[in-house]
Amino acid sequence: MIIGDLLDGAGIAPRVSAADKRQALSIVAELAARAFALKAPKVFDVLMEREALGGTGVGHGVAIPHAQVAGLTRIRGVFVRLEKAIDFGAVDDEPVDLLFALLAPKGQGSEHLRALARVSRVLRQSKLREQLRAARGCDAIQALFAQDVRPNAA
Repeated sequence: MIIGDLLDGAGIAPRVSAADKRQALSIVAELAARAFALKAPKVFDVLMEREALGGTGVGHGVAIPHAQVAGLTRIRGVFVRLEKAIDFGAVDDEPVDLLFALLAPKGQGSEHLRALARVSRVLRQSKLREQLRAARGCDAIQALFAQDVRPNAA
């Protein structure tokens, strides 16, 4: 799986300002609604429900909010780079500035988990995180994710 296949240009926001996690997830929901013809309030609700089960901040300034969403036919992604890092309850207690939201159709539990693991492994790469933070726009970000990035063996 190439992560770029999950993204649509309309689902990438390279410069977003959010005061807190709730506002960041609201922005993710709006992007997903526009990019994938979904209802933003429903996307927001499922993301918040999932977040209530446990934070999705995975460390190194990265969060991977994820949920199953009615109305999707395949797994999709939304990428947001925040102008200023915010508290996201990350495992390393560091603020988050890179969000890759993963949205899966209802009932795709195992496929959803495989995609989540792949995104997590890819975003553990410090070089990619640096490149994402330096990328100048949606096309550059999409190109970074379109590469067949091979996670280092851990």
